[in-house]
Amino acid sequence: MSRSLVIVESPAKARTISKFLGSDYVVEASVGHIRDLPRNASEVPASQKKEAWSRLGVNVEKDFAPLYVIPAEKKAQVKKLKEALAGVDELLLATDEDREGESISWHLMEVLKPTVPVRRLVFHEITKTAIQKALDNAREIDRSLVEAQETRRIMDRLYGYAVSPLLWRKIRPQLSAGRVQSVAVRLIVDRERERLAFSAAGWWDIRGAFMSDKGALDAEMVQLDGKRLASGRDFDDNGTLKRAGLVVLDKDGAAKVVSNLTDKTGKVVKVESNPYSKKPSPPFTTSTLQQEAIRKLRWTARRTMSVAQRLYENGWITYMRTDSVTLSQEAINAARSLITAQYGAPYLPASPRIYSQKAKNAQEAHEAIRPAGTVFRTLEESSKLDADEAKLYELIWKRTVASQMNNATGKRASVQLLVENGLFQANGKTIDFPGFRRAYVEGSDDPAAALADRERVLPPLEVGDVLTTKTLEPRGHTTQPPARLTEASLVKEMESRGIGRPSTYASIIDTILRREYVFKKGNALVPTFTAFAVTRLLEGHLGWLVDYEFTANMEKELDEIALGNDKSSACLSRFYLGDKGLSVSLENAVETIDPRQICTIPLGESAEGEPIEIRVGRYGPFLSSGDIKADVPDDLPPDELTLEKARALLIERQEGPRVLGEHPDDGASVYLMKGRFGPYIQHGDVVETIIKAKTSRGKDKVQKSKPPRASLLRGMLPEELNIQVAVALLGLPRTLGTVEVKGEDESVTTEDVIAANGRFGPYVKQGKESRSIPGEFSVLTISLEQAKQLLATPSKRRRGVEVLRQMGTDETTEREIKMMAGRYGPYVTDGDTNASLPKDKDHNQVSLAEAIAMIRLKEASPKRKPSRRKAAAKKKPAKKKSAAKKKSAAKKKPAAKKKSAAKKKSAAKKKPAAKKKSAAKKKPAAKKKSAAKKKSAAK
Repeated sequence: MSRSLVIVESPAKARTISKFLGSDYVVEASVGHIRDLPRNASEVPASQKKEAWSRLGVNVEKDFAPLYVIPAEKKAQVKKLKEALAGVDELLLATDEDREGESISWHLMEVLKPTVPVRRLVFHEITKTAIQKALDNAREIDRSLVEAQETRRIMDRLYGYAVSPLLWRKIRPQLSAGRVQSVAVRLIVDRERERLAFSAAGWWDIRGAFMSDKGALDAEMVQLDGKRLASGRDFDDNGTLKRAGLVVLDKDGAAKVVSNLTDKTGKVVKVESNPYSKKPSPPFTTSTLQQEAIRKLRWTARRTMSVAQRLYENGWITYMRTDSVTLSQEAINAARSLITAQYGAPYLPASPRIYSQKAKNAQEAHEAIRPAGTVFRTLEESSKLDADEAKLYELIWKRTVASQMNNATGKRASVQLLVENGLFQANGKTIDFPGFRRAYVEGSDDPAAALADRERVLPPLEVGDVLTTKTLEPRGHTTQPPARLTEASLVKEMESRGIGRPSTYASIIDTILRREYVFKKGNALVPTFTAFAVTRLLEGHLGWLVDYEFTANMEKELDEIALGNDKSSACLSRFYLGDKGLSVSLENAVETIDPRQICTIPLGESAEGEPIEIRVGRYGPFLSSGDIKADVPDDLPPDELTLEKARALLIERQEGPRVLGEHPDDGASVYLMKGRFGPYIQHGDVVETIIKAKTSRGKDKVQKSKPPRASLLRGMLPEELNIQVAVALLGLPRTLGTVEVKGEDESVTTEDVIAANGRFGPYVKQGKESRSIPGEFSVLTISLEQAKQLLATPSKRRRGVEVLRQMGTDETTEREIKMMAGRYGPYVTDGDTNASLPKDKDHNQVSLAEAIAMIRLKEASPKRKPSRRKAAAKKKPAKKKSAAKKKSAAKKKPAAKKKSAAKKKSAAKKKPAAKKKSAAKKKPAAKKKSAAKKKSAAK
């Protein structure tokens, strides 16, 4: 009986698929890509290292041929796949159905070089029906899709490896540039520029509370003397009115109108009621799923995609990387059956809803994201998932079902009330039939708009009804600058412009946060001054690289390659070569860019007339005015660094630290300092000691002392600090007393109880036990008895090593893989090998496949040598010890010793005269020493 090898990307996916296939199928995982462009110089083969293009990993001289290498951590997996292939009659490549998956299949073909028939399986959900359908409709690898993915990879490599070094030279090290990444940063910077250019405008309106025998009515004044009152939407970003003929009330004007209308009656002059009908949103695409999870679940885009990946691989949802909003007929039938059974016939439309995508560059290759199968698993069944998976499945389930339900219907009503010369209006909304809202309501980026859309019932008033005025309230308003982009709105903006692919948005956002181009303030993405400098450089000297239309057009070119309408080499040549290509543009930019000009942002002038500038330096942004320089706080948004704020920071820097008083112990000054990370206390001054006079650079080498320092407690205001509190802070940690502890052998020992201020706030500690100090106590005044009471309470802290997540089973070793919380951070383990996570990696976003790959890499890495050997290697041994070692080595490896001696003899024969002459001239003492060593070794 013939056997088939099925290769997928991840072990989790392999486990799920193997449930639907019989014993004739062997299912293995490639664990992602098995080869890629070299990540660094050490991965470049020796035969290619001398090539000028080897650093890029792309032969730009020969049709942009990529140099592919198998990373060290993937070699064991490749070997395993080759061994599995040796015993089968057919190879089935079942990687994901997108370009990335097609590329992985092609690389597997290239590396494994199968001699058996090969077929490509494509499915968008992991169910028995879908797998069988894929087996019945197997195809060849689509070379056009592979070429499109390869072109994207090469283009991103050329962009990143060519532009990033320019940023290192002109701005500061450790910066990066990317084809889509840099455009995303520009979007965020442009929004901040809009906020910087914004001028606020003020206006007032009047809110009235009225009463009739039919009920109470709250309304707002909309007209005065027949002219409409201006509101926020009537002002532009410069603070001027967009149109003439509007009434702009100020504080005094509003107060005067209130005075004139107080105690006057109102008369209803107009009543309107209009029906409305609201359609449901289409099923999720990758982009809309990320946006909704960010809004509703408060997740990041990366966390959303990580959880969605797990749901897909375990057969709960369809493929999560898709631009399509269409549903298969089977999915529509499943949703309609569920609607009838769970919500009733009134909620089911007469015919199915059909959706089409409107975003730029949308690819209709897949279905929308929906629950997998021809019968959707219920929300009750999702209780077997972990918490994150259950939340996301519920979101996808509700959105899919709602997309096939009837419209929500109701009425929008308005009442206009005339009080003397002022016209007031109240708006209401009623819901007659909830329709799809019974299942799902879409989130919003605009809280005010969401609030205005809520149901509000107005009293049943008629034209001519008279109402008494209860209160009139004047209210002042100020126009607000454009809202900063959030992760959700950035994803939406990029998709609408056709920039990048939704499947890459999570990694792009993660990169710009990690590279500190952006930081978060609440949910908002705030650009740093470094982001301003980088964007300024690219706009001024490589403008086409961050042009929105150009980036979107590049995506179109990649689509054309995927369709077979364009060639990779032609696309890459246009991008990299030619008079306007990246290569020539970079050569010109290197010569013309002035780093000082790029890294300087003028703000204005000081009171003395000195220019005030923001400078982006090697260690971050700072203010400069003449000889005075001041750090810019890391968490200060650019639009909040006004000229007034800059002047204050410079004056504060010029005045120096504030002296709080003298320390009672030694009389040294105690200062209130301000550093990059906030205010702190310092005891004494920094003392410089010359440890080496006049070095080779002509400067003294000095050593600076580090005086005692202490952070302020949370909630402390610097301006309220005094010498007593400062001394108390410097005294932390403080010993409160000792307690007796009885050991297992009934022996009694004592342990100190201390109070300290740590990274996560104040705490008390005794031995290995510690407890946070609650708000009702202060770390500066807490007593021993109070500390003992806290230590006696049960610990809320995780004890020992906690299991953060059961990740699944490694099919190769049949070991359980776990995510653990260790002392120095999270790590993955199979019970035998532990692998730490990178510092920038969120443990919630690590898949089983990634965990297994980390463990494999750890297993493959060389074992660390004992520390005593390292110490011995550093120390210069005495001649006798060296001789003994050499003698020992000679006994252990005589063959190697002889070989080495033979080599030396051969070398001596080749150049005896030159060697002796050179040695005699340069190092006669060393020559004698070397001879002595050889003689000792010979003995």
